[in-house]
Amino acid sequence: MRHLKTAALAVSVSVMAMTAAQAAGHGGKTIKWTSQGDALTLDPHSQNEGPTTAMNGLVYESLVTRDPELNLVPELATSWEPTEDGWMFKLREGVTFHGGEALTAGDVAFSINRAKQETSDFRTLITSVTGVRVIDDYTVELVTDGPNPILPNQLTNIFIMDSGWATENNVVRPQDYAASEETFSIRNANGTGPYIITERLPEEMTVLEANADWWGAGQFPGNVTRIEYRPITNAATRVAALLSGEVDFVLDPPLQDLERIGNTDGLRYETVAQIRSIFFGYDQGAEELRTSNIEGANPFADVRVRKAVSLAIDRNAIQRVVMDGLSVPGGMVASPGVLGWNAEHDTPPAVDIAAAQALMAEAGYGDGFSVRLDCPNNRYNNDEAICQAAVSMLARIGIDVTLDALPRSQHFPKIQNRETDFYLLGWGVPTLDSHYIFSFLMQTGGSWNATGYSDPELDALVEAMLTETDIPARTAMIEQAWDIVQAAEPYTTIHHQVLAWGLRDGVTVPMAADDTPRFRYAVVE
Repeated sequence: MRHLKTAALAVSVSVMAMTAAQAAGHGGKTIKWTSQGDALTLDPHSQNEGPTTAMNGLVYESLVTRDPELNLVPELATSWEPTEDGWMFKLREGVTFHGGEALTAGDVAFSINRAKQETSDFRTLITSVTGVRVIDDYTVELVTDGPNPILPNQLTNIFIMDSGWATENNVVRPQDYAASEETFSIRNANGTGPYIITERLPEEMTVLEANADWWGAGQFPGNVTRIEYRPITNAATRVAALLSGEVDFVLDPPLQDLERIGNTDGLRYETVAQIRSIFFGYDQGAEELRTSNIEGANPFADVRVRKAVSLAIDRNAIQRVVMDGLSVPGGMVASPGVLGWNAEHDTPPAVDIAAAQALMAEAGYGDGFSVRLDCPNNRYNNDEAICQAAVSMLARIGIDVTLDALPRSQHFPKIQNRETDFYLLGWGVPTLDSHYIFSFLMQTGGSWNATGYSDPELDALVEAMLTETDIPARTAMIEQAWDIVQAAEPYTTIHHQVLAWGLRDGVTVPMAADDTPRFRYAVVE
């Protein structure tokens, strides 16, 4: 058994394709890989979502990025330092976009301002940025509304675009994904990154070729010059593709098939604890739920009902039966490795059906109620199966749950448009800081806060911790914020996800806790 545990529009732009073809002809290697879901869009500022950001990160680059150990490292910026007004970044010289235009500070200013617009799912990351000063072609200052000690950490997924290309193609504003907007940037891309998209058939195939003019050529250990990505929704078909040699790498093999993969000559699987929590969210702010038989009241508005749900969820059974052991039962929407994680908060309550039934009765719902649970079926490990298990568990306390499992392309807009009563969501933390969780999920008006949860004290703490430079004081603010959130229980955490990748021998893709394949480090023998 081989198991290693470690920490439908084709795009063809002539200049880009020629550059890519030149790179592919220098003895490089091809890697074929798959996962259950394609990128939702190629617009780099539209959707802050793992697979989408991972795909866009092959084409676009940010000022700073993370290496496979999740250390913050230079990318388009070679250095950065705080100033009286914000942060100063020195840009890498000689960088060109795939279309041939040189990268300048003006492109950085354009991109930061674009990512701050209302249709950008990344705007929450840079709310502290009030302006961008172009000092010269290779120096830019991000002006903030106060000291922001974590701004570099917030920029790892803010990709830089060619301002001229965006203007020429009428995409100066990010795609409105929740409104299903069609724009040029959702199927076409022009970044500075190591790979160029040469073919793009959404939900079918994406082909990328190495960028011969990439600034990082020869500076990284990877030898992959062609990437062929094919999303395969069906789990059995996905693993069969690996077993047959059709693909070299599966990002999310079915957990129940890992032993089979490990026992197959020439294949192996690797695992690592992911920085991602899986949880249920509730619309507790509505006067009445959309999908419930209760009229004139909202059961989820009562914290006792939310706590009853938590007591009824058997996380250990989900870990054992649904996840084949590859999860870590949890009690907070932060996993180990995130600043602010707390072992006490992360200890989930033991299953107690009697106590849960008592809480339901105290809240006035002793006879139970009905509700729809919205769940993705192609995003997280065994996501639909988790929801199916929860349906049975909640029936024991009188909650009659109807499951609606949909592809993430249909599921996420329900959350972003506040059209769900009860839902499953997972949350990774690219900044490795709790502020990211609070600002998106718990702060009043957070772009992924579909719960209606609002607490002025928490809001004030979230704002204060963004500008606090004293580390002990900031840590205390984060701890206080978690105390408030845990008492209110706007979400019920199920577990923290454990990643599993399946690979062919002779293929090395460094595995990272953020589930992002970094092909600049990948080696194919």
